[in-house]
Amino acid sequence: MAANAGRRAPMPGFVLLVRPRDDGDATIRIGYTVTKKIGNSVVRNRMKRRLRALARELLPTQGVAGADHVLIGRNGGIERDFDSLRRELGKALGKVAR
Repeated sequence: MAANAGRRAPMPGFVLLVRPRDDGDATIRIGYTVTKKIGNSVVRNRMKRRLRALARELLPTQGVAGADHVLIGRNGGIERDFDSLRRELGKALGKVAR
């Protein structure tokens, strides 16, 4: 996974990886990963839906232009309320943008 070479921002609910592509394209790309360690397929899909909703909300304004973003779900992410995840993603995006 090429994004592993980029910057990482671990948060209680997820890990954010960001890697600039340096190809002259300002498009923000996003990927999601939730492993079987998190739970059964219902739990994993719920976590992915939550990550997608967060990305849709925050990446257009706070994402790094021309970079690949990968959100990796963590065990604690499914129990956390959505506002906490939103704050964490904002903080993580601020951390990797520096």
